[in-house]
Amino acid sequence: MANFYSDNEDIKFLFGHMDIARTAGIMEENFRFHAEFDYAPENSEDAIDNYRRILETVGQIAAEEVAPTAEDTDTVGNALNEDGSVTYAPGIANALKRLSQADMMGFTLPYRFGGINCPNLVYTMSNEIISRADAALMNIYGLQGIAETINAFASEEIKQQYLHGMSSGWTGAMVLTEPDAGSDLQAVKTRAYQDEGNWFVHGVKRFITNGCGEVLLVLARTEPDISDGRGLSLLVVDRGETVKIRRLEHKLGINGSPTCEIFFDNSPAQLIGDRQRGLITYVMSLMNGARVGIAAQSLGIGEAAYRAAREYGHSRKQFGVTIDTFPAVRELLVNMQLDIQAARALTYHASFCVDIENGALRGLESPAAQDDKDLRKSFKQEARKTGRFNKVLTPMSKYYASEMSMRVSNDAIAVLGGSGYMKDYACERHLRDSRITTIYEGTSQLQILAAVAGVTSGTVKAIIENLIDRTWPVEIQPLVDQINQGAELLDECVTFIKDQSGATHRDLYARKLVDMALYLIVAALFCDQALASEIKHSVARRWLAWRMPEIRMNAEMIRSGDTQIVEEFEILAGGVPVVE
Repeated sequence: MANFYSDNEDIKFLFGHMDIARTAGIMEENFRFHAEFDYAPENSEDAIDNYRRILETVGQIAAEEVAPTAEDTDTVGNALNEDGSVTYAPGIANALKRLSQADMMGFTLPYRFGGINCPNLVYTMSNEIISRADAALMNIYGLQGIAETINAFASEEIKQQYLHGMSSGWTGAMVLTEPDAGSDLQAVKTRAYQDEGNWFVHGVKRFITNGCGEVLLVLARTEPDISDGRGLSLLVVDRGETVKIRRLEHKLGINGSPTCEIFFDNSPAQLIGDRQRGLITYVMSLMNGARVGIAAQSLGIGEAAYRAAREYGHSRKQFGVTIDTFPAVRELLVNMQLDIQAARALTYHASFCVDIENGALRGLESPAAQDDKDLRKSFKQEARKTGRFNKVLTPMSKYYASEMSMRVSNDAIAVLGGSGYMKDYACERHLRDSRITTIYEGTSQLQILAAVAGVTSGTVKAIIENLIDRTWPVEIQPLVDQINQGAELLDECVTFIKDQSGATHRDLYARKLVDMALYLIVAALFCDQALASEIKHSVARRWLAWRMPEIRMNAEMIRSGDTQIVEEFEILAGGVPVVE
């Protein structure tokens, strides 16, 4: 039987290579849940076996039931009915039903709410597998962070009201953006108000993925006298008569995912957590998870596009030989494969670090930490360290993986040539689907701005040192030496930028700084993987041969001090076109 987990050697390798036992211990709280829930694992070996079987189940559903319907889903899309309800494409509706039957809709929720209590790392793997089958489905399946947010910040009453249903298959939406508040969420105008102690939401939201879901987390202004983010709170709203889907957007890609414009007509709501923390605390937490989710979606798209190109290149003959014997095509295919593996290594490492941070934060709240100062200090240090790492790794993963999915999808069409441009092959759909990954949950430019602060502050240096500070085998040490050389160049660039007056130079060269940083982090991850695999040793060598020249080029450009693009913008870009 086809299976999108078991046929992916790199995911299986990382599943075996990464310290999933550590994340299992965190999620299972040293396996104390087995006493209450007999299906909960009793030790790390049991947990790892359980995670593997879960991924195999997701992989089978993805391969056998989702992928065969993806083309039809893309063509059919969703329907807005006269009563304001939305009908999913048949393939999406069936997939959600099957995933619910397999208990996959409460992936990271605790057992007490009907969830399967998996680490974020395993959930990220499942998101990639689903996205390879149909990227549009992941936009609904991958919104389980909504349930996580309710579990993390809502009252027990609200948790009991919603989380059992979400584990059983209810879907949700992050209802954040508005016609005049896209990336600038501080400009949100939708208001929430109290009447006799009850909360209500009134206003319009736009570009809402799965806005027709049952559970809507709405960012709204509860403090009318505060115009910035401090005046925003997070509320949960049920789908109902006062929640009206006014339109479905007509999009370039991910057509199986309904993107809605919603009008809240004084809709009943409940406050999540505390007032005024909606954007600053709760949405920022939700967005970090969503960024890793989009990185995983990008991985799935890239994997699907690469496989189509690899198969075509091996079967298509020109001039009497298959085209994958041509050096130019071989370079395309090798670079595509390395691009995917790099994005996967970075994204999975980010997910792992999120699990470690969450574990440290849980540890801080444990009774043992309350009674043991040294233990509490240890948890606090771990949470602070991994928290710093995650502020860099999550935007970096989203940026790199989404841009990778576009590159790989585009190159897949190059391998297929004219056939790739036709709808006879899925490559054109993968390219269309990939484009949105660089836009939603924060554009690539915003991810770069989020990540560059960690580059200039020294956090990236700490991440790299954390990965390479060990004794290496003689055959890998030369690769580590190259990483150290690149890190020295990065340090020089950071010093140069800090010496410049104002932020112009940093903002202008932020992308080059972030690229240098992530190339080095990925190289360090590949070296770690090379300890367990000869194939990964070859991958690490090729990665550095490919990226080190680019690191040196970026360093030269950054240290040139050239700001002509900013200073002579009107000359170089030309005037604004006048429409007569």
